[in-house]
Amino acid sequence: MKKHNIFKVVLITLLVMVLLTWLFPVGTISTTGYSEQGRAQIGLFDLVNNTLAALSYFGNIVIYILIVGGFYGILSKIPAYRVVLDKLVTKFKGKEKVVLSIIMVLLAVLTSVGGIQLGLVVFFPMLIALILLMGYDKVVAALTVVGSTMIGIAGTTFGYSNINVIMQALNISKITSEILAKIVILVLGLVLLIFNTLMYIKKQENKTTKKATKAASKIKKEVVAKVDEIEGFVPEKVSARKKVSSWPVITVLSVLFIIVVLSLVSWSGAFKITVFEKATEAVTKFELFKFPLFAKILGTFNPFGTWTINDLNIVIVLFTLLLAFIYKMETDEVIDAFVAGAKKALAPAFIVFLIYVCFVCTLSLYQPFQASFNIFMYNGLLSLTKEFNIFTGTLVAILASVFNVEPSYTFQSALVVLPTIIKSTSDYSIVAVVFQSVYGLTMLVAPTSVILMGTLTYLEIPYTKWLKTVWKLVLELLAVLLVVFIILALV
Repeated sequence: MKKHNIFKVVLITLLVMVLLTWLFPVGTISTTGYSEQGRAQIGLFDLVNNTLAALSYFGNIVIYILIVGGFYGILSKIPAYRVVLDKLVTKFKGKEKVVLSIIMVLLAVLTSVGGIQLGLVVFFPMLIALILLMGYDKVVAALTVVGSTMIGIAGTTFGYSNINVIMQALNISKITSEILAKIVILVLGLVLLIFNTLMYIKKQENKTTKKATKAASKIKKEVVAKVDEIEGFVPEKVSARKKVSSWPVITVLSVLFIIVVLSLVSWSGAFKITVFEKATEAVTKFELFKFPLFAKILGTFNPFGTWTINDLNIVIVLFTLLLAFIYKMETDEVIDAFVAGAKKALAPAFIVFLIYVCFVCTLSLYQPFQASFNIFMYNGLLSLTKEFNIFTGTLVAILASVFNVEPSYTFQSALVVLPTIIKSTSDYSIVAVVFQSVYGLTMLVAPTSVILMGTLTYLEIPYTKWLKTVWKLVLELLAVLLVVFIILALV
């Protein structure tokens, strides 16, 4: 039951999505308002077609997860990787809680400023291995990587890729609109996340202490349990007598981090920095004896700031092969290690794929049903008041987040209704804060949260256990958000 808990939750979610197409009417939205047009239920063949559509549109995300798995499959066979982890754990001895807090702040800030949460997933297995080696359990690891990412989304400041649709839909010209409120949400969200994580750790430590005082055999069982906890997530320990060079691993991981930041942050959109576009143009136009040398060697490539996951996939594969070459791995060993890593990532990749199937079942750009559910429901809720209402707006943002998975689609599906209902454009800056922050909050618990469900599957944490762990944090965050929204409305 526990082994396939996440799969069952996502499968039930998919069935609910399909059922809703039988309950809600089709409709369209225009400058004159919402127009109902009957029903367009999803049948068996439609579901199969939606599955193929999900693979076509979002297969690159699935491939990305498998490639990341393969990358760590290679790393796990390189002794230097474990040496690097052990050195870090030794260095952090006695400062583990501070390190956890720093990791949370770093991930949240990078997500808030850069909107690069999907790119940061490539470092999740390493961070999880480090957290487990520091003596914490898998729930703490999930709270650290998933929690901080969602707080970063909720408190998005300059993450253009996350909020560009909001800005376009609401005609907001400055990305710094309501920046103070966004920073407050980011800071308070991090404070609550760190506090709740430390409280969970304290609770677990108290349980362990009570068990340890009962009998020596109990202590032995705890040690065995701890070994089981990290098995499969941390590479085998390297003998102290074995000398390995760790600088290539450190260099590759460091360069990969730099590339993720430089390539995925929208420099021109968020900061009006166009240096990377100009540099790329100069490189592609460079000619040697009237021959475009670099343009031919590199082929078609995007400048930093406009990369997609497809571009990142290429770099990860190249770095994987580079590490294998540096550490002189045999061809068969490389293939076996990569395949083994990809197999471990297969379950998270499949869960992510199913979530995108759920999404396609409510995708407005794919079939008429999108207007049937999204617009029908959002139109009804937002029309309850003449002006934008904080509480109905929050509810619409929650529903849009659950049914549309990604930030851009979430905002596009719900905000398309707004101009036909709410005429006061002065409320639009508040609407922007509401939708981006509630999306981050919702993705902490939604069964359609790609990063959450993928991580829980990887760590083999039951969805119900996760809900029992984070429900207090979610309620605290919701209370903070509502207070911030009300203050913004009053001001």
